[in-house]
Amino acid sequence: MVTRRGFLTGAGVIAGGSALAACAPAAQTTGAADGTSTSIDQVNLAVQTVPFDGRHQAGIATPHQAGLNLVAFTIRPGVDRDGITRLMRLWTEDARRLCAGQTPLGSLEPELTVNPANLTITCGFGSRLFDIAGIADQRPDWLHPIPAFQRDQLDDKWGEADLVLQVCSDDPVTLSHATRHMIRAGVDYVGTRWFQSGFLNANGVLDKKATPRNLFGQKDGTVNPRTDEEIQQAAWIEEGPDWAIDGSVMVVRRIAMNLDTWEILDRTSREVSVGRTLDTGAPLTGTDEFDDPDYTATDSYGLPVIDPVSHMARSKPAEGHPEQVILRRPYNYDLEPDPTSEELSNAGLVFICFQKNPDLQFTPIQQRLDEADRLNQWITHIGSAVFFMPPGTDPDDPGKDEFWGAGLLQA
Repeated sequence: MVTRRGFLTGAGVIAGGSALAACAPAAQTTGAADGTSTSIDQVNLAVQTVPFDGRHQAGIATPHQAGLNLVAFTIRPGVDRDGITRLMRLWTEDARRLCAGQTPLGSLEPELTVNPANLTITCGFGSRLFDIAGIADQRPDWLHPIPAFQRDQLDDKWGEADLVLQVCSDDPVTLSHATRHMIRAGVDYVGTRWFQSGFLNANGVLDKKATPRNLFGQKDGTVNPRTDEEIQQAAWIEEGPDWAIDGSVMVVRRIAMNLDTWEILDRTSREVSVGRTLDTGAPLTGTDEFDDPDYTATDSYGLPVIDPVSHMARSKPAEGHPEQVILRRPYNYDLEPDPTSEELSNAGLVFICFQKNPDLQFTPIQQRLDEADRLNQWITHIGSAVFFMPPGTDPDDPGKDEFWGAGLLQA
């Protein structure tokens, strides 16, 4: 068994991850003569929708849904700015209908669209799109790959792409159908570059405001901005060309988690690595998840209660840099392990975060984590991509884009 003192004095440094979950009240049910029951919340969930149009794209500050399909695309040879514009018109209209529980024009599967279950479809532009569209001079300075870090083991199959669709829903059938429809609708313009699926607790298992957990059992996103003002400061672009205002920047990191070696640790050592308790998510110097940590507190050995190289300590904003905050929206993944290996699982995190400028927000945070973070022993960053997320749409408001990226593509 690894003791806390032995772990603190002997463990090596590590690099970044995140955490996720909580509890929810039981849903009301109605009984049937055959002994089955139907949840009132379950009935309501089927038809729940998230407004598609608005100042910002849905799926960024939207509460987590249970399932994620994140699909990246490569623009096909010969598709130019006009072709990209046609694709954006098509995708936006189809996504608008799907998210409202309506059948897109030409679709022959109306039965698969009637239960949106909080479906959101969010679109982003990669760096190369600006070259293909002949608008390279409009590309923001921050739209480039995240710099390579020493501990990264990036695989190009999870790398940069021209376009991305983030599809999320609380119903797996709706999620699958909406994703396939969008891929199929764009097939003349784009080919699939990569496909990442993820999951969280089913809708109703946790309170909507609860912090979800990752597969290490840690709450992931405790320090997320929560108020509209905090999200505005962290995620929504406020400066630059008109076509970028109210948009955001998505950073995707695929993070492999070594559960086999993590599970060897006792709970105390796991909590020391993170800087928080596993059960409540409270800092080791507090009792509530949202208590302010005391980084000066020491234990009976004279050691810091919160290890200076714990994940929490290393990921906090650097002194004098309050802008180093990101809006996390990660999902777990769990795939079939390699049958030729001794690994018991192939699991990790589809780490998604949103910000105004990754050069000023994500990158300095990850640089610190790469240099020293106790979690580095159990995680490996294997994929990375950056996308500009255009602002929201509204065809009935002349002040907003009619389709994704209209302000940019029609400039």
